[in-house]
Amino acid sequence: MQDNLPLIYLSILLILLGGAAIFIFRQILRTRRIETTFSRLHKKLKEEQGTAEEYYELGSLYLQKKLFVQSISLFQKALKAGNEIEPENQALIYNALGYAYLAQEQLDLAIRQYKEALKLYPEYVMALNNLGNAYERKQLTAQALEAYEQVLKVEPKNDTAKRRAESLRKRLVTSN
Repeated sequence: MQDNLPLIYLSILLILLGGAAIFIFRQILRTRRIETTFSRLHKKLKEEQGTAEEYYELGSLYLQKKLFVQSISLFQKALKAGNEIEPENQALIYNALGYAYLAQEQLDLAIRQYKEALKLYPEYVMALNNLGNAYERKQLTAQALEAYEQVLKVEPKNDTAKRRAESLRKRLVTSN
């Protein structure tokens, strides 16, 4: 057994290093794919008018990079370019726009965007959760609870809404 101990340690080390190498390689490929898409879309939209989908995609990439001002501009262009976008896709754009405003602590603008998304697609769970989050940040507990309860009507097993609604109910009970 003592003779095999260095071999066992070396095997474990090689397995760990191999796993790390695979993880790093996948991350590099993913980042490269994102950057290639970013570069292609940025160049195209700089030179010519794009589609709503292209503006949305580039805006989403800016969101990932936490460049919120640029993403807001692109989402607004997507809404202007997309006269024939289906309501559910417009709702996606409004939700992303709300997220960008929320990240900048512009809560009223974020709430307005989430409400626009919900006008177009009333059962849009992510927009409802985001609306609840925005209300919470604005310390509008009753409205936040209402938003989370709407999520639970649409999707009863939604963990985020369950957890947040429970927390808000406790907060409302203790404050009364």
